[in-house]
Amino acid sequence: MAAAPPPGGRRGTGREDTMKILVTGGAGFIGSHLVERLLDRGDEVVCLDDFNDSYDPSLKRANIAPSLANPSFAIVEGDIRDRKALRGLAARHKFKVIVHLAARAGVRASLRAPLLYEEVNCGGTLNMLEFAREHAVGRFVFGSSSSVYGASGAIPFAEGDRADLPLSPYAATKRSCELLCHAWHHLYGIHATCLRFFTVYGPRQRPEMAIHRFTRRIVRGEPIEVYGDGTSRRDYTYVDDIVDGLIKAIDTPFPFEIINLGESMTVELNRLIAALEKAIGKKAALKTLPEQPGDVPVTCAEIRKARELLGYNPRVQIEEGVRRFVDWYRRVNP
Repeated sequence: MAAAPPPGGRRGTGREDTMKILVTGGAGFIGSHLVERLLDRGDEVVCLDDFNDSYDPSLKRANIAPSLANPSFAIVEGDIRDRKALRGLAARHKFKVIVHLAARAGVRASLRAPLLYEEVNCGGTLNMLEFAREHAVGRFVFGSSSSVYGASGAIPFAEGDRADLPLSPYAATKRSCELLCHAWHHLYGIHATCLRFFTVYGPRQRPEMAIHRFTRRIVRGEPIEVYGDGTSRRDYTYVDDIVDGLIKAIDTPFPFEIINLGESMTVELNRLIAALEKAIGKKAALKTLPEQPGDVPVTCAEIRKARELLGYNPRVQIEEGVRRFVDWYRRVNP
């Protein structure tokens, strides 16, 4: 029989203490994967999520369902804009770390609802930073986006590059949140790490995102919409690799840092479609449309800083990641 872990500790982590961690947006795509990983290693996790209608809330409930039976997990249905609800949360829990992933996401959707994006992303983040200040949560990990780089002339995108020319309301809100994190670090000593995610994909991906949407349409025999000539390039990053980086950022507090989390390899849209066709076993019918306002033609992460500071090492290449996604899609859509 294996030896029990020490009191208050966890087996195999090399650390003696468990942590109580608040994950906002913890029922979402990235958040639910992070919650499972934290629970698996012995942390206590509280998920704050409002289950809004940006997409079918039942999908988020399915994401988080496997964690509900874990006694170290609690789900709180609430809005990061609701300061009264946040005060109630603070009365019940003492957190060591906040991982703030809750946001309105997506470039194109932000063009349709810029005021909502500002209210949720900027106002909500300000509320969470104030929560950290008021309740002495010294460690804050924020989920930012590669969108902040805009149409950067430099490839790959490095953390020191300009990020003050956003191309969409979504990008502008994410950059604004990074600046708020810096201000609260400077003023109140909160250790804040902003992680710029590069096109995350994998099981549970939001249904409007390209890989999920393309898979659904190819399987159904419906045409997929391709904006431009198919030569746009993205740095697609598998969700397990992103969670690896998040865990490292949780465990490695810095006074203030901005760190890219990507694959560091660009994939042309045409190659992505070919990988999906191979994994699904079916050719895609293409419907070509003009390029969309707010879209960035190429993204590519410089991840030297993530490697050096976090020991980050992405492992899943696009063809393997797409295969895993298609396998998951078929399991949940028999």
